[in-house]
Amino acid sequence: MTSTTLPSPGSRPEIEAARAQRPGRSALISRFLQRNGALVVLLLLVVVMIFAFSGFGSAGNLTQIAKQASFYAPLALGLTFVIFTGGIDLSVGSVFALGGVLAAWASQWGFLPALLVPLLVCGLIGLVQGALVAGTKIPAFIVTLGGLLFARGLLLFITDEGSVTHPVTSHSGFRSLAGSSFLGLGTSVWIVLVLFVIGVVISRRTSYGMTLLAIGGQEEAASLMGLPVRRSLLIAYTTSGALAGFAGAMTASYTGSGVTTLGVGLELTAISAVVLGGTILTGGAGTIMGSLVGITLLQVVANLINRLGLTNSNWQSVVNGVLLAVVAVAQIYLSKVQARNQGHGATAAEAATGEADAAKVLADAGVVDGDSRQGGRPSS
Repeated sequence: MTSTTLPSPGSRPEIEAARAQRPGRSALISRFLQRNGALVVLLLLVVVMIFAFSGFGSAGNLTQIAKQASFYAPLALGLTFVIFTGGIDLSVGSVFALGGVLAAWASQWGFLPALLVPLLVCGLIGLVQGALVAGTKIPAFIVTLGGLLFARGLLLFITDEGSVTHPVTSHSGFRSLAGSSFLGLGTSVWIVLVLFVIGVVISRRTSYGMTLLAIGGQEEAASLMGLPVRRSLLIAYTTSGALAGFAGAMTASYTGSGVTTLGVGLELTAISAVVLGGTILTGGAGTIMGSLVGITLLQVVANLINRLGLTNSNWQSVVNGVLLAVVAVAQIYLSKVQARNQGHGATAAEAATGEADAAKVLADAGVVDGDSRQGGRPSS
């Protein structure tokens, strides 16, 4: 009797299964573009602008771009944590303006009150929003839209509908928060870099960061796994509110006053920066440093618009809208490419594993002897 030679479970089929599970080249490219596309665009744009505009590559211009980005970067950082969970925070623009006014008002009592008052008040607004999102399951869009109206209303109440402007005196120590420099860069830039490094560590090296991504991937599954979903949502929205208030405080320190008209539509700029940086609006995937790249890219685009002589400020909104639409479409396409490649890989792996299992079953039944399973000569 001649037995049929079949591949052994421990040799070729398992190797084929392992190879099938590896991501293909297109999957790797799509994953890279999804995570680092904004960085590639930023670098290309900077190189083109250095050659196209004589003064763009100067240290003074690049430093100014970094300083401008630093005033909005904390909003993008806080919003990234929220979007990790699949949520949204539409209140950050109004909370930003409120934080600036509170900081300017409290600066008359010194540096610490000017810093702590906006952090506490704006953090409290975020805490309430997080409690509503986590506890009542009201959509974050509705909750934070209410927070936007509340923060803007409180701002107008404090300033008597914008008629009162609280100045930060020139001799106040609070002016040094964003008005000084170190090693050629503004202190606000260094502060933002430290904040983002902390954000990267939290998102990649702590259970809290992993929990936020798990909530965005599937909140019910994360809850069934025993993850602290409610507590994590509370922290995320509180952090978003506090960072928005801190960004407003830095702006007040730099401008020397709390301006009530600031922050209008700023939440859309922050969302655009986060999405440009590769974080998916539906949650479950994204990077902290990508958001920093996104906000920097928007400032470089704003600089380009000014150099082209398009003085109308609405052009910035037009360009931001186009960029956001293009990135959103690109994200959907790249996600489909990854899913398709993963599906093909899983099918091939299952087929190879099934072949190995069949070989093992036949061998155990005595249809194939040990030499055949090891790839030797068939027995007769």
